[in-house]
Amino acid sequence: MKKFLKYTAVVLLGLFLVLILWGLLEPRLMIDYRPITAEIPNLPMEWEGKQIALLADIQIGMWLDNRATVRRIVNKLIEQQPAAVLIAGDFIYEPTGEKTKEEAQEEMELEDYREAMEQIQDVARLMDSLPRSGIPTYAVLGNHDYGLQWPTDVKLEQVPHLLKRALSQVGIVVLDNEAIALTSAGQSIQDSYPLYLVGIGSRYASNDKPLTALAGVPEEAPRIVFMHNPDTFASITSGAAPLALAAHTHGGQIRLPFFPAWSWMTVLKDDRVTADGWIDNFGQPGNRLYVNRGIGFSRIPIRINCPPEVTLLTLRRAHLSVSQPPN
Repeated sequence: MKKFLKYTAVVLLGLFLVLILWGLLEPRLMIDYRPITAEIPNLPMEWEGKQIALLADIQIGMWLDNRATVRRIVNKLIEQQPAAVLIAGDFIYEPTGEKTKEEAQEEMELEDYREAMEQIQDVARLMDSLPRSGIPTYAVLGNHDYGLQWPTDVKLEQVPHLLKRALSQVGIVVLDNEAIALTSAGQSIQDSYPLYLVGIGSRYASNDKPLTALAGVPEEAPRIVFMHNPDTFASITSGAAPLALAAHTHGGQIRLPFFPAWSWMTVLKDDRVTADGWIDNFGQPGNRLYVNRGIGFSRIPIRINCPPEVTLLTLRRAHLSVSQPPN
Protein backbone atom coordinates (compact mmCIF):
# COMPACT_ATOMS: atom_id res chain seq x y z
CA MET A 1 0.00 0.00 0.00
CA LYS A 2 2.82 2.42 0.86
CA LYS A 3 4.47 1.70 -2.49
CA PHE A 4 1.19 2.38 -4.31
CA LEU A 5 0.75 5.69 -2.48
CA LYS A 6 4.33 6.63 -3.26
CA TYR A 7 3.92 5.92 -6.97
CA THR A 8 0.60 7.76 -7.00
CA ALA A 9 2.18 10.80 -5.38
CA VAL A 10 5.04 10.75 -7.90
CA VAL A 11 2.61 10.49 -10.82
CA LEU A 12 0.46 13.33 -9.49
CA LEU A 13 3.52 15.49 -8.89
CA GLY A 14 4.71 14.76 -12.44
CA LEU A 15 1.32 15.67 -13.89
CA PHE A 16 1.28 18.88 -11.86
CA LEU A 17 4.74 19.88 -13.12
CA VAL A 18 3.76 19.09 -16.72
CA LEU A 19 0.63 21.21 -16.29
CA ILE A 20 2.66 24.13 -14.92
CA LEU A 21 5.18 23.81 -17.76
CA TRP A 22 2.39 23.82 -20.32
CA GLY A 23 0.80 26.80 -18.58
CA LEU A 24 4.06 28.70 -19.07
CA LEU A 25 4.43 27.63 -22.71
CA GLU A 26 0.86 27.90 -24.00
CA PRO A 27 0.54 31.71 -23.89
CA ARG A 28 3.96 32.07 -25.52
CA LEU A 29 3.49 29.49 -28.28
CA MET A 30 -0.21 29.89 -29.12
CA ILE A 31 -2.18 32.95 -30.19
CA ASP A 32 -5.87 32.70 -31.02
CA TYR A 33 -6.64 35.08 -33.89
CA ARG A 34 -10.38 34.71 -33.49
CA PRO A 35 -12.51 35.85 -36.45
CA ILE A 36 -16.03 36.98 -35.66
CA THR A 37 -18.74 38.74 -37.60
CA ALA A 38 -19.96 41.92 -35.93
CA GLU A 39 -23.27 43.38 -37.08
CA ILE A 40 -23.87 47.10 -36.66
CA PRO A 41 -27.18 48.80 -37.45
CA ASN A 42 -26.88 51.52 -40.10
CA LEU A 43 -23.24 50.67 -40.79
CA PRO A 44 -21.91 52.96 -43.57
CA MET A 45 -21.31 51.11 -46.81
CA GLU A 46 -17.59 51.94 -46.86
CA TRP A 47 -17.17 49.95 -43.62
CA GLU A 48 -19.00 46.89 -44.92
CA GLY A 49 -16.65 43.88 -44.77
CA LYS A 50 -13.79 45.80 -43.20
CA GLN A 51 -11.87 44.28 -40.31
CA ILE A 52 -11.09 45.76 -36.91
CA ALA A 53 -8.73 44.09 -34.44
CA LEU A 54 -9.31 44.04 -30.67
CA LEU A 55 -6.62 43.25 -28.10
CA ALA A 56 -6.33 43.90 -24.38
CA ASP A 57 -4.68 43.15 -21.03
CA ILE A 58 -1.07 43.47 -22.09
CA GLN A 59 -0.02 43.77 -18.40
CA ILE A 60 3.57 44.90 -18.95
CA GLY A 61 5.40 44.78 -15.61
CA MET A 62 3.93 41.47 -14.46
CA TRP A 63 6.74 39.04 -13.63
CA LEU A 64 7.48 36.88 -16.71
CA ASP A 65 5.09 39.09 -18.67
CA ASN A 66 4.15 38.24 -22.22
CA ARG A 67 5.83 41.01 -24.20
CA ALA A 68 7.32 38.63 -26.79
CA THR A 69 3.78 37.57 -27.69
CA VAL A 70 2.77 41.24 -27.87
CA ARG A 71 5.56 41.83 -30.41
CA ARG A 72 4.39 38.89 -32.52
CA ILE A 73 0.81 40.16 -32.46
CA VAL A 74 1.82 43.69 -33.43
CA ASN A 75 3.92 42.40 -36.34
CA LYS A 76 1.06 40.17 -37.51
CA LEU A 77 -1.43 43.04 -37.43
CA ILE A 78 0.96 45.25 -39.39
CA GLU A 79 1.04 42.53 -42.06
CA GLN A 80 -2.75 42.24 -42.12
CA GLN A 81 -3.44 46.00 -42.02
CA PRO A 82 -6.89 46.04 -40.39
CA ALA A 83 -8.95 49.21 -40.74
CA ALA A 84 -8.33 49.96 -37.04
CA VAL A 85 -6.92 48.44 -33.87
CA LEU A 86 -8.69 48.80 -30.53
CA ILE A 87 -6.83 48.19 -27.25
CA ALA A 88 -9.17 47.65 -24.30
CA GLY A 89 -6.98 48.65 -21.37
CA ASP A 90 -4.58 47.26 -18.75
CA PHE A 91 -1.39 48.25 -20.53
CA ILE A 92 0.69 47.98 -17.35
CA TYR A 93 0.53 45.80 -14.24
CA GLU A 94 1.97 47.20 -10.99
CA PRO A 95 3.17 50.80 -11.27
CA THR A 96 4.46 51.60 -7.76
CA GLY A 97 7.67 49.56 -7.61
CA GLU A 98 9.04 49.24 -4.08
CA LYS A 99 6.72 51.92 -2.68
CA THR A 100 3.30 51.07 -1.36
CA LYS A 101 0.38 52.61 -3.18
CA GLU A 102 -0.36 54.76 -0.15
CA GLU A 103 3.18 56.18 -0.18
CA ALA A 104 3.10 56.86 -3.91
CA GLN A 105 -0.29 58.53 -3.67
CA GLU A 106 0.80 60.79 -0.81
CA GLU A 107 4.05 62.01 -2.35
CA MET A 108 2.83 62.40 -5.94
CA GLU A 109 6.31 63.12 -7.30
CA LEU A 110 7.37 61.87 -10.71
CA GLU A 111 10.43 60.14 -9.30
CA ASP A 112 8.12 58.04 -7.16
CA TYR A 113 6.76 56.54 -10.37
CA ARG A 114 10.03 55.17 -11.70
CA GLU A 115 8.58 51.67 -12.05
CA ALA A 116 5.48 53.03 -13.75
CA MET A 117 7.53 55.09 -16.21
CA GLU A 118 9.63 52.07 -17.16
CA GLN A 119 6.50 50.03 -17.81
CA ILE A 120 4.87 52.87 -19.74
CA GLN A 121 7.95 53.38 -21.91
CA ASP A 122 8.06 49.64 -22.65
CA VAL A 123 4.39 49.76 -23.66
CA ALA A 124 4.97 52.72 -25.97
CA ARG A 125 7.92 50.97 -27.64
CA LEU A 126 5.88 47.78 -28.11
CA MET A 127 2.84 49.51 -29.60
CA ASP A 128 4.20 52.49 -31.56
CA SER A 129 4.72 50.57 -34.80
CA LEU A 130 0.94 50.12 -35.16
CA PRO A 131 0.15 53.82 -35.76
CA ARG A 132 3.50 54.28 -37.55
CA SER A 133 2.43 51.62 -40.05
CA GLY A 134 -0.68 53.65 -40.85
CA ILE A 135 -3.18 51.66 -38.75
CA PRO A 136 -5.50 53.94 -36.75
CA THR A 137 -5.11 52.77 -33.16
CA TYR A 138 -7.43 53.61 -30.28
CA ALA A 139 -7.43 52.71 -26.59
CA VAL A 140 -9.24 52.95 -23.29
CA LEU A 141 -7.61 52.50 -19.90
CA GLY A 142 -8.18 49.65 -17.43
CA ASN A 143 -7.94 49.23 -13.68
CA HIS A 144 -4.22 48.37 -13.62
CA ASP A 145 -3.49 51.58 -15.49
CA TYR A 146 -4.60 53.36 -12.31
CA GLY A 147 -2.66 51.00 -10.02
CA LEU A 148 -5.87 49.17 -9.09
CA GLN A 149 -6.08 45.41 -8.84
CA TRP A 150 -9.35 45.71 -6.88
CA PRO A 151 -11.91 48.52 -6.61
CA THR A 152 -10.91 49.09 -2.97
CA ASP A 153 -7.24 49.80 -3.78
CA VAL A 154 -5.69 53.26 -3.68
CA LYS A 155 -6.10 54.99 -7.05
CA LEU A 156 -2.96 56.60 -8.50
CA GLU A 157 -4.09 59.64 -10.47
CA GLN A 158 -0.67 60.48 -11.91
CA VAL A 159 -0.08 57.12 -13.61
CA PRO A 160 -2.96 57.25 -16.14
CA HIS A 161 -1.93 60.80 -17.11
CA LEU A 162 1.62 59.61 -17.80
CA LEU A 163 0.31 56.63 -19.75
CA LYS A 164 -2.10 58.72 -21.84
CA ARG A 165 0.68 61.14 -22.70
CA ALA A 166 3.06 58.37 -23.75
CA LEU A 167 0.43 56.65 -25.89
CA SER A 168 -0.60 59.93 -27.51
CA GLN A 169 3.03 60.71 -28.35
CA VAL A 170 3.31 57.50 -30.41
CA GLY A 171 -0.01 58.15 -32.18
CA ILE A 172 -2.46 56.06 -30.13
CA VAL A 173 -5.73 57.90 -29.42
CA VAL A 174 -6.93 57.32 -25.85
CA LEU A 175 -10.68 57.75 -25.44
CA ASP A 176 -11.86 58.75 -21.97
CA ASN A 177 -15.67 58.68 -21.89
CA GLU A 178 -15.89 60.19 -25.34
CA ALA A 179 -16.79 59.34 -28.92
CA ILE A 180 -15.15 60.10 -32.23
CA ALA A 181 -16.29 59.64 -35.81
CA LEU A 182 -14.18 57.13 -37.73
CA THR A 183 -13.35 58.27 -41.22
CA SER A 184 -12.82 55.96 -44.15
CA ALA A 185 -12.25 56.54 -47.83
CA GLY A 186 -15.24 56.27 -50.12
CA GLN A 187 -18.07 57.39 -47.85
CA SER A 188 -21.36 57.02 -49.66
CA ILE A 189 -23.81 59.90 -49.91
CA GLN A 190 -26.48 57.33 -48.97
CA ASP A 191 -25.05 57.12 -45.44
CA SER A 192 -26.60 59.61 -43.02
CA TYR A 193 -23.97 59.18 -40.32
CA PRO A 194 -20.34 58.11 -40.02
CA LEU A 195 -19.32 55.15 -37.86
CA TYR A 196 -18.67 56.30 -34.28
CA LEU A 197 -16.19 54.78 -31.86
CA VAL A 198 -17.16 55.20 -28.20
CA GLY A 199 -14.55 54.66 -25.48
CA ILE A 200 -15.64 54.28 -21.83
CA GLY A 201 -13.31 54.77 -18.84
CA SER A 202 -12.18 52.41 -16.09
CA ARG A 203 -14.86 51.00 -13.80
CA TYR A 204 -12.55 50.29 -10.82
CA ALA A 205 -11.33 53.89 -11.02
CA SER A 206 -14.98 55.08 -10.84
CA ASN A 207 -14.45 56.62 -14.26
CA ASP A 208 -16.87 54.62 -16.39
CA LYS A 209 -19.47 57.08 -17.63
CA PRO A 210 -21.47 55.57 -20.49
CA LEU A 211 -23.98 58.44 -20.65
CA THR A 212 -21.17 60.96 -21.02
CA ALA A 213 -19.37 58.84 -23.60
CA LEU A 214 -22.50 58.37 -25.72
CA ALA A 215 -23.86 61.90 -25.33
CA GLY A 216 -22.42 63.17 -28.61
CA VAL A 217 -23.55 60.21 -30.72
CA PRO A 218 -26.81 60.73 -32.68
CA GLU A 219 -29.49 58.20 -31.74
CA GLU A 220 -29.57 56.45 -35.11
CA ALA A 221 -25.82 56.64 -35.77
CA PRO A 222 -23.84 53.40 -36.04
CA ARG A 223 -21.32 52.86 -33.25
CA ILE A 224 -18.80 50.52 -31.70
CA VAL A 225 -18.66 50.86 -27.92
CA PHE A 226 -15.60 49.58 -26.09
CA MET A 227 -14.53 49.49 -22.47
CA HIS A 228 -12.18 47.54 -20.22
CA ASN A 229 -14.51 45.98 -17.66
CA PRO A 230 -17.56 44.03 -18.91
CA ASP A 231 -19.52 45.11 -15.80
CA THR A 232 -19.78 48.61 -17.30
CA PHE A 233 -21.95 47.16 -20.07
CA ALA A 234 -24.87 46.60 -17.69
CA SER A 235 -25.34 50.35 -17.18
CA ILE A 236 -25.56 51.23 -20.89
CA THR A 237 -29.08 52.21 -21.86
CA SER A 238 -31.20 49.97 -24.06
CA GLY A 239 -30.26 49.96 -27.75
CA ALA A 240 -27.24 52.24 -27.24
CA ALA A 241 -24.62 49.53 -27.74
CA PRO A 242 -25.67 46.96 -30.34
CA LEU A 243 -21.95 46.15 -30.60
CA ALA A 244 -19.92 46.47 -27.39
CA LEU A 245 -16.44 45.12 -26.69
CA ALA A 246 -14.63 44.52 -23.39
CA ALA A 247 -11.84 42.50 -21.78
CA HIS A 248 -10.55 42.32 -18.15
CA THR A 249 -11.42 38.67 -17.42
CA HIS A 250 -8.38 37.06 -19.12
CA GLY A 251 -10.84 34.36 -20.12
CA GLY A 252 -10.45 32.93 -16.64
CA GLN A 253 -6.73 32.33 -17.45
CA ILE A 254 -6.91 28.71 -16.23
CA ARG A 255 -9.69 26.61 -17.74
CA LEU A 256 -10.55 22.93 -17.59
CA PRO A 257 -9.38 20.92 -20.62
CA PHE A 258 -12.28 19.94 -22.91
CA PHE A 259 -14.56 22.34 -20.96
CA PRO A 260 -13.45 25.81 -22.07
CA ALA A 261 -16.48 27.51 -20.52
CA TRP A 262 -15.38 26.35 -17.06
CA SER A 263 -12.70 28.34 -15.29
CA TRP A 264 -12.02 29.38 -11.71
CA MET A 265 -14.21 32.41 -12.41
CA THR A 266 -17.28 30.38 -13.33
CA VAL A 267 -16.79 28.07 -10.34
CA LEU A 268 -16.37 30.88 -7.77
CA LYS A 269 -19.27 32.88 -9.19
CA ASP A 270 -21.69 29.95 -9.44
CA ASP A 271 -21.57 29.88 -13.23
CA ARG A 272 -22.98 33.43 -13.40
CA VAL A 273 -20.12 34.82 -15.48
CA THR A 274 -19.00 34.15 -19.03
CA ALA A 275 -15.29 34.81 -19.19
CA ASP A 276 -15.03 35.35 -22.95
CA GLY A 277 -16.93 35.43 -26.22
CA TRP A 278 -20.43 36.74 -26.81
CA ILE A 279 -22.29 37.31 -23.54
CA ASP A 280 -25.96 36.31 -23.63
CA ASN A 281 -28.72 37.56 -21.33
CA PHE A 282 -26.62 40.40 -19.94
CA GLY A 283 -27.21 44.13 -20.18
CA GLN A 284 -30.17 46.05 -21.54
CA PRO A 285 -32.31 44.95 -24.53
CA GLY A 286 -30.82 45.80 -27.90
CA ASN A 287 -27.23 45.68 -26.62
CA ARG A 288 -24.71 42.94 -27.30
CA LEU A 289 -21.30 42.37 -25.69
CA TYR A 290 -18.20 40.49 -26.76
CA VAL A 291 -15.41 39.84 -24.20
CA ASN A 292 -11.80 39.36 -25.33
CA ARG A 293 -9.50 36.98 -23.37
CA GLY A 294 -6.53 39.36 -23.47
CA ILE A 295 -2.83 38.66 -23.84
CA GLY A 296 -1.18 38.91 -20.42
CA PHE A 297 -1.59 37.59 -16.91
CA SER A 298 -2.69 38.41 -13.40
CA ARG A 299 -1.08 36.97 -10.25
CA ILE A 300 0.68 34.09 -12.01
CA PRO A 301 2.25 34.12 -15.51
CA ILE A 302 0.47 31.07 -16.88
CA ARG A 303 -2.52 30.27 -19.06
CA ILE A 304 -4.00 26.80 -19.36
CA ASN A 305 -6.55 26.03 -22.08
CA CYS A 306 -6.86 29.79 -22.50
CA PRO A 307 -4.41 31.13 -25.12
CA PRO A 308 -4.00 34.87 -25.74
CA GLU A 309 -6.67 36.25 -28.03
CA VAL A 310 -6.73 38.83 -30.79
CA THR A 311 -10.30 39.32 -31.95
CA LEU A 312 -10.69 40.07 -35.66
CA LEU A 313 -14.09 41.64 -36.20
CA THR A 314 -15.49 41.71 -39.72
CA LEU A 315 -18.08 44.49 -39.81
CA ARG A 316 -21.46 43.86 -41.41
CA ARG A 317 -24.54 46.04 -41.71
CA ALA A 318 -27.40 44.80 -39.54
CA HIS A 319 -30.98 45.01 -40.75
CA LEU A 320 -32.24 46.57 -37.52
CA SER A 321 -31.85 50.20 -36.55
CA VAL A 322 -30.29 51.23 -33.23
CA SER A 323 -33.70 52.18 -31.84
CA GLN A 324 -35.13 48.69 -32.54
CA PRO A 325 -33.73 46.07 -30.15
CA PRO A 326 -33.50 42.57 -31.66
CA ASN A 327 -36.07 39.96 -30.67
